[in-house]
Amino acid sequence: MRLILEPYQAQVEVWPKQGRHILAQFDDDTVIVYQAYRPAIGRFAAENGAFGGDFSFSRMSWVKPNFLWMMYRSGWGTKENQEVTLALRIRRAFFDKLLAEAVPSSWDSEEFATEKEWKQAVDRSSVRLQWDPDHHPSGAKSERRAIQLGLRGDVLEAFGKQELVEVIDLSEFVAEQRIVLSSAGVSAIVTPRERVYVPADPAVVARLRLAEAG
Repeated sequence: MRLILEPYQAQVEVWPKQGRHILAQFDDDTVIVYQAYRPAIGRFAAENGAFGGDFSFSRMSWVKPNFLWMMYRSGWGTKENQEVTLALRIRRAFFDKLLAEAVPSSWDSEEFATEKEWKQAVDRSSVRLQWDPDHHPSGAKSERRAIQLGLRGDVLEAFGKQELVEVIDLSEFVAEQRIVLSSAGVSAIVTPRERVYVPADPAVVARLRLAEAG
């Protein structure tokens, strides 16, 4: 497995406790995002390094840079049609482009003066944005907010084919950590190493109203 792993307990010590933050594993060139699928879709992507087969490019597809948010959503890989967890390494420039183009999935009066303006922005953009409560490994809500991005159209096509650098099937790792969590508790699990990600463009940081990491 080509992800950097770290004890969850060690990461909690350095993560912000509240506010809007993008937690992710990244390097100078790439960012990891997560998705969970039924086996036919997930295994095709892992085997081919791109999406295809039963995957639908005509629907919106949501990606999450935060591993524990994905675990909350998929029930640690136990929910129907979410049994295969994928870590998707995408180009960092593309990820920043997604953040720059993202429009909130509901009207945000601080960003759009009227609901009409927001709806027009939704129609123009192929990227949606949601801020949700981040989650403890047990599923409990955190005061920190986690981001997820919905992709459609040409942006989804680019994500699923051209911008993928690596597709990693994490299903076995997720199952192992699920057992550790239930038998030994939170202090024993390891998760992909994540730190606060700051977009390159200060205007995007301001528009997303990201909190300071300190």
